[in-house]
Amino acid sequence: MKKLFISQPMGGKTDEEIKAERAKAIESASELVGESVEVIDSFFQSAPVGAKPLWFLGKSLELLADADVAYFAPGWDDARGCIIEHDCAIAYGIKSIVA
Repeated sequence: MKKLFISQPMGGKTDEEIKAERAKAIESASELVGESVEVIDSFFQSAPVGAKPLWFLGKSLELLADADVAYFAPGWDDARGCIIEHDCAIAYGIKSIVA
């Protein structure tokens, strides 16, 4: 089973919209990888109050390090954090799926 990291723009989206997009990403990644995936939870619902964008990015990169596959949801290329996650995935040889 492959470990899946999902990179997705979250700004201005509700928790429900984020979760729905993640569900689609999981289904798509499973099909493309050809096996079920274990999702690395990178949706920080209990972040510290006042956490800044770099806090989220730092935590995300820490989780990305354990991924076998990274899925980049639509709009990733317009979001600073997602672009950095993509660059890191490519630089460190993590298989990437771009939606």
